[in-house]
Amino acid sequence: MLAKLSTRPSLRRCAVPCAAGLALLGAGLPAADDPAPGLARFYDQKVTWSACEGEDMPKDLQCGKVTVPLDYADPKKGTLDLALARYRATGRSRGSVLLNFGGPGGQGVGQLAMAGKDFMGLTNGYDVVGFDPRGVGRSSPVSCGNAPDDPLAADGDAAVADPQALLEKLRDAAAECTEHSGPVLRHIGTVNAARDLDVMRDALGDGKLNYLGFSYGSRLGAVYAAQFPDKVGRMVLDGVDTLTEPLSEQGVVSAQGQQTALENFLAWCTEDIACPFGQNPREAREHVVEVVESLDRDPVPTDFGEAFSGQDFAGALAQGLFSRELWPSLQRAVAQLLEDGDTSRLEAFASGGVAHPPWRAAHRGLTDPQDVPMDNLPAALMAVNCADDPDRPAAEQVGRDLGRLRARYERASPVFGRYRLTQVLMCYGRPKGTDFIRDEVKDLDTPRMLLVGTRGDPATPYRWTVETAERLGSSAVVLDNRGEGHTGYGSSKCVHRKVDAFLLYGTLPPDGSSCGSDHDTE
Repeated sequence: MLAKLSTRPSLRRCAVPCAAGLALLGAGLPAADDPAPGLARFYDQKVTWSACEGEDMPKDLQCGKVTVPLDYADPKKGTLDLALARYRATGRSRGSVLLNFGGPGGQGVGQLAMAGKDFMGLTNGYDVVGFDPRGVGRSSPVSCGNAPDDPLAADGDAAVADPQALLEKLRDAAAECTEHSGPVLRHIGTVNAARDLDVMRDALGDGKLNYLGFSYGSRLGAVYAAQFPDKVGRMVLDGVDTLTEPLSEQGVVSAQGQQTALENFLAWCTEDIACPFGQNPREAREHVVEVVESLDRDPVPTDFGEAFSGQDFAGALAQGLFSRELWPSLQRAVAQLLEDGDTSRLEAFASGGVAHPPWRAAHRGLTDPQDVPMDNLPAALMAVNCADDPDRPAAEQVGRDLGRLRARYERASPVFGRYRLTQVLMCYGRPKGTDFIRDEVKDLDTPRMLLVGTRGDPATPYRWTVETAERLGSSAVVLDNRGEGHTGYGSSKCVHRKVDAFLLYGTLPPDGSSCGSDHDTE
């Protein structure tokens, strides 16, 4: 999930369930101080910085790029350019701190441009650097083209009754993603993204990686620490992801968390006479389900000529529920849909770009911002999550378990259950993902790192922070944020201070210490 760092609704967030195919890897890791043969040229580069292009880009933000191998196992296969942006240190710099905003699929350059004010304190000691990971944003973005039909269709009973038709739809969806994404699709995933991080570290001139990763960014940071333990500097993981639960379990957890967040949102909304769902919380919950079902039966057209379905609506709700500060914007976006049939504000929550250009074989440099595919965020999310998960059910198992899975997901959430189940099913038929994360990212021998878990996080439950800390071993220090919302850095002044103190000065809070709400006395 993307971290909540800015309340501006223009922050584009995860959209409709979208297929992606992938796979990867198993490339050997280079020794930390001695890049493997063929990789030395990537470690010899330096970043050239210049003013960022674009009307909305802050004048003090600089942009650059690094070049990485498409395939670390065979560096001669080709290269990719990865987009970078930075705010320069205002005082004496101790190097760079790299940020990952989550997703997977979040654009680091665009988010840093919009949420830069949240990180200005870190410029007291660092250049603050964001980046678009491979397959994301300007860095060879993946796409599935015009979104394929939802494989569960409007009538989930039909999919259960005819699993072979469902499997055929899943294969067609994978083919669409391959057609529109190009070669990067088979080399996407967190293991390769972490290796890209090490190339960035060296290109920035840093001996150690200083890092702040939100949500999925915590998975990326943990994988980096397992691959390059002696290159870990000061590392913070906020909104800690699971390293062990399969996608099927993660989907249920996400559906449950989002259902709770929806009910909290509706309790807040119905106190306002302008609430588009009325003033009764129970009736409002029923109304939301009716809207999802109605839009699935009869989607409404969008300005892009595509249909906006109930699953698109569920995806937009999921993104808008990350933080209470987004709720007023979400309420207005829903009212605009229900009163005027206008989906534009909900699309701002649900979408990640502006177009669906086909992949061009001759171009592997940075993609122009206006050419980033609209579905890049959900396509990248699926690509990375599938690549990171080694579980692939056989066709017989899909047919046998689909009815049970559907019932389980719908019990978890009548609004988000199908949305989350579709994302899990989209991995069917893709090459097996890596088992590196589940088997190898544990018992780290690194400097101590800070893990932040938020008790009321709807996307990454607090127990994942505790479980991941136990798995990583004595290196992990847990900060318990007793607040609400997804991640803590952007919503808790206490968390913000403690994270900055660690990154800037190396001051760690005691393991197991907590932050209350901003109104409590610490």
